Amino acid sequence: MLGKIFGTFCAFALFFGTICGRLPEVAAAIPDGASKAVQVTLTLLGMMCLWSGVMQVLTDAGIIKKISRIFALFLRHVFPKAYQTGEGYEEICATLSANFLGIGNAATPFALSAMKKMQMHNPQPEIAENEQITLAVLSTASLTLVPANLLALRRAADSQNPFSIMIPVWITSLCCVSFALLLTSFLRIRERFSRTRASKRR
Repeated sequence: MLGKIFGTFCAFALFFGTICGRLPEVAAAIPDGASKAVQVTLTLLGMMCLWSGVMQVLTDAGIIKKISRIFALFLRHVFPKAYQTGEGYEEICATLSANFLGIGNAATPFALSAMKKMQMHNPQPEIAENEQITLAVLSTASLTLVPANLLALRRAADSQNPFSIMIPVWITSLCCVSFALLLTSFLRIRERFSRTRASKRR
């Protein structure tokens, strides 16, 4: 799908560049854009490697386990089954910690591992459990303290003050997490209510 969208944009650029008589500018923008893309990719790659290594060191040092104990009072209410079984709970903490640091790419392996472990206790393997859905939502709309990738992008774009977005990021990420938790909790309660009504009818 993304390839089709990108191809459509390129076709429109060539079409309108030809009509407007600016085809040379379009042709010159192609190598310039490719060069900038490589620079941005290398910048992001360095940031991802750095923070991925940091997360691995924290995991090997047992820091993630300590973080899970700190988060236990909150996360045991959000992921009660994973907390009780212990399957995927540490990975969930690692995922939220990585997202908290603004490195969603480093959080992906932990989230996948948590999903696999929670799937082992899923009575309906073909349907995602509520906690799996909640983890997917929180991985997308996560609380972010340091938006590392975004800061790297702004620095690669020659921003004079890349940290000026910090307070807006804190506010918006907190609002997103709050809404996501409210929405998933509402849907979970609604599902239980529907099951109760269905069982009573029987």
